[in-house]
Amino acid sequence: MPPAIPSPEQLDLLAWTPPETVERFEARVVRASSVAGQISHGVAAALRDADARGLSREDVAQRMSGYLGERVSVPMLNGYASEAREQSVITVPRLLALIHVTGDRRLLQLLAEPFAWAVIESRYLPMIELAAVQEHEAKLRRHADQLRRSVQQGRRK
Repeated sequence: MPPAIPSPEQLDLLAWTPPETVERFEARVVRASSVAGQISHGVAAALRDADARGLSREDVAQRMSGYLGERVSVPMLNGYASEAREQSVITVPRLLALIHVTGDRRLLQLLAEPFAWAVIESRYLPMIELAAVQEHEAKLRRHADQLRRSVQQGRRK
């Protein structure tokens, strides 16, 4: 019998790759000599990507202003995106507003990575907790097995 010809609607199991759970900037994009420089590069990349999606710096500044209830201008955004303007490092509330407006969580990940942390969607938390519980169970089983062997060896002596 000849091999079955797959239907065009049939998905290729081997071609599937899991979705990225942690979004991050490529290292070359945020490479800088200081943390402030890395953040500036991240802000610049987030603004470029927002612009590529049709969200201009004027739009970003206007929406950030609305979110914060204070004026944010395009020259401010340009300063935040410039590593050369060390005195123009973005503040935390404005960084949060930028993340809110652009939806770019890579900026949060940039802040978390030095601590070996990850910014993930909260929907993944139960799976992570389950993995932690399973690791703990395995550790307890190994410890119990070790105690059993110890008890058994004590009886033999």
